[in-house]
Amino acid sequence: MIQPLDYDGNPKGDAVKVLFNPSEYAIDKSNSLQSTVIPGLPAPVTQFVGGGGQTLTMELFFDTYEQGADVRQYTNQVTALMDMDPDLHAPPVCMVIWGKMQFKAVLERASQRFTMFLDSGIPVRATLNASFREYRTMTEQQQRATNQADQTKQVTVKRGETLWSISAREYGDPGRWRSIARANGIADPRKLQAGSSLRIPPAEA
Repeated sequence: MIQPLDYDGNPKGDAVKVLFNPSEYAIDKSNSLQSTVIPGLPAPVTQFVGGGGQTLTMELFFDTYEQGADVRQYTNQVTALMDMDPDLHAPPVCMVIWGKMQFKAVLERASQRFTMFLDSGIPVRATLNASFREYRTMTEQQQRATNQADQTKQVTVKRGETLWSISAREYGDPGRWRSIARANGIADPRKLQAGSSLRIPPAEA
C-alpha cells in the first residue's frame, strides 16, 4: 500500500493499493565524500560531506485479464504520485507500507511495461518498476543529527594517526582537532601515542 501524506505527515486522500505483493524489494543508501589534502600526510583524508538518503526500489505486478479491465486504471494510480499536488506545489510525500516495513518517501521514477492485451488492444497485464527516494524534513534530519552527535565515544589511536586525521574522520573537519585536544588534556598535539585512548566529544562541543 502507498499512502499519500499531507504537510504534517497525516494520510491525505485514498491509499494506492497494489494487486499483488512484490516478490522482493531493495534499499540502497549512499554518502557524499570529499578528499582533502592534509600537510604532512602521504594521502588525502576522506571526509564525510553529507548523506545521500535511502532509495527503495521494487517491481509491482498487475493483472486484470480475468476482469477484462484496463490495467492502467491501477498502474496510473502509482505513476500519478509523481504529479504535482496543487496544495504542496510538488509531488506528494508517501508512506510505502508492506507489513511492518514503512518507508517515507517521494516517488522518484516509475517505468511501466505492458505484456498482455485484449483483442481490442486494451492492456490487461503490466509490471511497474518504481523507485522511491527517502524523505525527511529539515527538522527531522536536525533532530536525528543532534541525537547522534550527543553520543560521546572513545577511539584508540593507531600508528601514524594525528589529531588532524582523527578530527577529519570523526567530525568530517580536520580543523576541529582542538575539541579533541581539550577533551583529553593534550597540550602538544604533535605528541600522540599509538595505542592510547581518546575521548571524542559531541560534534557541537
